[in-house]
Parts: sequence; structure tokens; C-alpha cells
Amino acid sequence: MNKILITGGAGYIGSHTAVELVKAGLEPIILDDLSNSNEKVLDRLEEILERKLTFYKGDCNDRSILDQISKDHKISGVIHFAAFKAVGESTEQPLKYYSNNIGSLLVLLDFMKENSISDLVFSSSCTVYGQPDVLPVTESTPRKDAESPYGNTKKICEDILVDYVKSKAGIRVIALRYFNPVGAHPSGKIGELPIGKPNNLVPFITQTAAGIREKLTVFGDDYDTPDGSCVRDFIHVMDLADAHVKAFTYLNDKPSGFYDVFNVGTGNGNTVLEVIHTFERVNDLKLNYEIGPRRAGDVVKIWADTKKINSVLGWKPSKTLEDSMRDSWNWQKGL
Repeated sequence: MNKILITGGAGYIGSHTAVELVKAGLEPIILDDLSNSNEKVLDRLEEILERKLTFYKGDCNDRSILDQISKDHKISGVIHFAAFKAVGESTEQPLKYYSNNIGSLLVLLDFMKENSISDLVFSSSCTVYGQPDVLPVTESTPRKDAESPYGNTKKICEDILVDYVKSKAGIRVIALRYFNPVGAHPSGKIGELPIGKPNNLVPFITQTAAGIREKLTVFGDDYDTPDGSCVRDFIHVMDLADAHVKAFTYLNDKPSGFYDVFNVGTGNGNTVLEVIHTFERVNDLKLNYEIGPRRAGDVVKIWADTKKINSVLGWKPSKTLEDSMRDSWNWQKGL
């Protein structure tokens, strides 16, 4: 059975991808330093899968932990999620983000080369597009200056991967540029578990509904959008996890030196207020929210053109925004 190293595998997207890898007959090996996740996730994964997964606690900037994993297992490929991801924090501590997010990729690539591991799926982001001039964005939409150091690390990492593949390093890479992951596993056993104040909309919604937060602030209702609030492409985390499995499988028959990028989104944009009202409707709840001032650096509207991933990888999202809001609340209620 092919063993796939998942860096950041106890995190939000990584844990859901681990479930889908097992369903596809692959064996995830999880590496996570638990700096933005919780060890309880591993128990929940065991409940969902009815078996334990192999877990190493460590930082993928630490070459020694990677060497230990390689000693213990023959790794067939890597899905690289591990990164700091709080946009606001990245503007306050840029060196922390550049050191960790770029440094870990460099360590990982060197490790892969020395151990003849050829396949890598890299976790990129729609932040590389900035505020696009034309919507929806395709994979050939020009990348713009990033709005944050976090976004810039994703651009730089993509550039590193392109240059490294061109150097005849003997690897095959797919970078997935995903939009806004939401939702949770339908069992309610795993989901998005932000440590401290959430950086994303949906955990703020669910924590407000649960009484953990007093109210939710919508940053601006005077943008050029259907209801004045920002537009995003919200993709269910289970669909996103499935895209990683399809990307990894797709690499299997590709030649050495292969590199490609794919958008992962629904192909539709929803406003922040639409998301709030959908959550209220499907869960029969009223949220305490207020309209606040615009937030500096916010992209006004962005959503994906998904024709490429639909046709090349044969991937399409199967879940709706209603599913995402229902699953998110189901997860929150079980905490």
C-alpha cells in the first residue's frame, strides 16, 4: 500500500484529506507539530476510520523527524499542508511566516530528493491572484502582488517549485490553489478548530451561534456586490479533500519534471451575508451580527473558474453551501 506523508495532517484540511486517502486505498502518515491543531483529532480520525493512523509529532522544518519517518516507512509521495496561515498575524510577524512557510518547503524538497520521493501535492491558495481584474479567475489569470506576507509565501513557494521542477530534480508536482474551505466531516467528529480567535468567517458564525462569541461583524456592506458584502467561493472541505486524492492519483502516470496548477472551488461566488442567511435558514437559528467598517486588505470579490480541474482531474464538487453550513453547525454542537 502506498504511504503518503501528510505534513500538517492533524489540521483542518489535512485531517479530512487523511480520511479520503484511506477511502482511496492509500496510507496516510501524519506529521504535525500541533501548533494549530489538537491531538484529539487523531482519536476522532480513529473513530471515523475504525483504525489508528500513524502519527509523528514534529515540525517539518526539522530534518531529523523527516529522516526518522523515512527510516520507519517507505514514503511514496507527500501532500504538504503545514504552514502558518493567519493573514493578520503574517502582517505583524512577516519573518515568522517567511521562515516557516518557505523554509519548511526547502527542507521537504531536499528530503524528497535524498529519499527518491517523486510526487508532491502542494497546498497553495487563491491569495496568489490578489484582487483580480477579470472574474472568474482561471489558472492563467495573472498573479498579483500579495495582500499579505502569508499570501506572498504561497506565491514564492509556487515559484520555488517551478524552478525546482525545471532543474530536472526528478519530481512531479501539482499545486492546488484553493478558495475558501468550509464545512466539516458529515459525522461531526472532525472540522475546523481554530485556536484562539478565528481568522475565517464560518468558525465566527458557528461560535456566535453557540454563544462563544457575542456577535459577528460583517466588514462592509457598501462594496460593488449584490448585497454590498464581499464575495468568496466557499468550497466544502470534503470536496477539497477529494481533490487532493485525485491530484495525487493523477501524478502517478506523469513524467518526471511534470508541474501543473489547479483551482479548487465551486465556480460560484457567495456574499458574506448570503452565507450568514444560509446558515440561519438551514439550522433554523438567528445570528447576532452587525455591519462594521471595511477591513483593510480585503479582496472585494473572487471566485474560481473550475473548468480545468473538472476536465483534467475529473473532479467536481458534490456538496452545496447548505451542506457546508449544516455540517459546520453539527461539528460545532459536538465540541
